Amino acid sequence: MAFTKQTKDNVVFHTSDTLSAAGGVAHGFATRLGGVSTGPCAQLNLGLSRHDRPEAVRENYTRFCAAVGTDEKSLVMTHQVHQDTVRVAKRSDVLADLFDPIPYDADGLVTNEPGLCLTIYYADCIPVLLYDPGKKVIAAVHSGWRGTALAIAPKAVRKMADLYGSRPQDILAAIGPGIGPCCFETHDDVPTAMAAQLGDGVMAYIKALETPGKFSVDLKGILTWQLTAAGLSPHHVEVLTQCTGCHPELWWSHRKMGDQRGNQAAMIQLIP
Repeated sequence: MAFTKQTKDNVVFHTSDTLSAAGGVAHGFATRLGGVSTGPCAQLNLGLSRHDRPEAVRENYTRFCAAVGTDEKSLVMTHQVHQDTVRVAKRSDVLADLFDPIPYDADGLVTNEPGLCLTIYYADCIPVLLYDPGKKVIAAVHSGWRGTALAIAPKAVRKMADLYGSRPQDILAAIGPGIGPCCFETHDDVPTAMAAQLGDGVMAYIKALETPGKFSVDLKGILTWQLTAAGLSPHHVEVLTQCTGCHPELWWSHRKMGDQRGNQAAMIQLIP
């Protein structure tokens, strides 16, 4: 299993080989390359609340959607608050204008409606795309350490099962670019919170560092563990292992750049 780095009309993004092989969806994980933004947001900033020109962001969306093969007029977006709400996306959630306020908080979206482009954002937090090719159901999840501690990705799997009859063993998962254990160093508050929520099993993915009171956290490893525990086949969970913090030439990283950056987006859409 692997991801493929794509370049279309200078827009650089990644796709999951497993999702692509299954067919029936358009999807992609953006890099920062291929847009028209300048300054700290250069180039392909897809964040609506960054310090960027609105006309540049609109053009970036046009370019990325065209490259991925999604529909920029059918975007359903998230207002991410690092919680575990997974919202059912409806046609009524499509905004009349890209910059209209999003009237709900959600870190995940799920739908079986073709033509809705589920959109999540990341600049270290882990984007996860889910697809059941049999039942034709998709989900998109933003999973930072807080969302991971709240098990938002397994909750999206359960929502696919409860609402649409998906069997976990049929669901495909693509865990996209995000902060790696090499760059995600924390104090003991993160391991303590994650163990309290997820149990001692999570400690296999948290390592004590030489500096007292410091730990590294493997969020992608935890997500893989969670999804397989939720019933997904290990062969159906694909991980893009590259770290956003290690590759500033490809991605923005909140931990490395702070507020002086843009946002990447991940999108998935059932093809009508």
